[in-house]
Amino acid sequence: MSSSQNTIILIARILLSFMFIYAGFGKLTDPVGTAGMITGAGLPAATALAYLAGLFEFVTGLAVLVGFQTKIVGWALALFCIFTGAVFHSGTVAVPGWPDPALGWINALNGIMLMKNVTLAGAYILLATFGPGAYSIDARRGSVAIAA
Repeated sequence: MSSSQNTIILIARILLSFMFIYAGFGKLTDPVGTAGMITGAGLPAATALAYLAGLFEFVTGLAVLVGFQTKIVGWALALFCIFTGAVFHSGTVAVPGWPDPALGWINALNGIMLMKNVTLAGAYILLATFGPGAYSIDARRGSVAIAA
């Protein structure tokens, strides 16, 4: 792989890491909103799950950023994206007391969020399959094959 290809992979990893680092940090410092979504989905122990989701997102986001255990983390994030898309972003949202135009808008946004999750899953599958590139901890440790 050329240095320009490795640079592109590094840029992609940086971009793919931002959302999870940011979202994970937010859940760890203020889990209330996420706990509410978890409760709304009918899952138990909402606050504990919000903290666990935050920790998972923050740690896996950092791992993608630095290219550590990238294949494992890529598959884990792909599954996480599919799971959270299916559980939290499929179907319609009904908020008691909201006017119909607002519900239409929130349901359109929810559909976009589902597609975002599916699309990200594809990106993480690519990362898991093809690896983090030469500019990564995995490459420095010799745990990925780097073509010249």
